[in-house]
Amino acid sequence: MTIPQISVFLENKFGRLNEILSILNKENIHVVAATVADTSDYGILRLITSDQMRAYKLLRANDVSANLNDVFAITSDSSIEKFSETIECFTNAGISIEYMYCFSCNKKAILILRCNAIEAAAEVVKNNGLNFLSEAELSNL
Repeated sequence: MTIPQISVFLENKFGRLNEILSILNKENIHVVAATVADTSDYGILRLITSDQMRAYKLLRANDVSANLNDVFAITSDSSIEKFSETIECFTNAGISIEYMYCFSCNKKAILILRCNAIEAAAEVVKNNGLNFLSEAELSNL
């Protein structure tokens, strides 16, 4: 039900993001979703790719500080009402969303969520009939 997300520690220096993406590009790995959170000194690049394990191993082999985190990829109608209803399921269960990013594909919003309690969040997904995507489904977008 969860998928692995790659988190990369990025020094806040010119061209560093391009270096990371070039490593993946050389191996024909595609980015499905990405976000960067930054501070004045560093950033965290969060990635979903066409081949998570290969991308992770490739980055580590190139001395990139990367790790894997479990996240949920949930599909939702992109209307605010449906988007809100999806998030409300977690709120009602007392589960905090540590961060979220999303993208649209085929007229659906895909929410990538990192929650404070993975097992409890998985129960919320199941009990509320939320539609989630597997790693393979995301890779084929």
